[in-house]
Amino acid sequence: MQVRDIMTPDPAYCAPETNLQEIARMMADHDCGEIPVLDASNRPLGVVTDRDIACRAVAQGKDPKQTAARDVMSRPAVTVRPGDILTDCREKMEQNQIRRVPVVDESGACCGMVSQADIARAASEHEIAELLRDVSQPSNEASRAS
Repeated sequence: MQVRDIMTPDPAYCAPETNLQEIARMMADHDCGEIPVLDASNRPLGVVTDRDIACRAVAQGKDPKQTAARDVMSRPAVTVRPGDILTDCREKMEQNQIRRVPVVDESGACCGMVSQADIARAASEHEIAELLRDVSQPSNEASRAS
């Protein structure tokens, strides 16, 4: 099975200057916990997770209306391609301790997202357990990168 078989196509995204209140609204509207931050060519610069907002903005007393994606995003963006096999995608998520990953096309433009839930619907019980264990290891970071 390939990433294209389970990915969510055309995900919600933002620009580096998008404020966190708007990003949080996008997460609520699209029922997701991560928004890719894209450049003018739709290439991922990083991602903003719900945890980034909570730990790097709200916990620090930053105003969500005045704080931009670029100020809290996790970077660099770890990505996969539509043709990658699911096992490689899962391993990349495990190695980087990430729960979601943007999918980029041959030009590097964002064309989808894969989440743990997407993998859970397609993988074996053993693979799901391994992914959850490895991604959930304790960390001192708000997110895997900054």
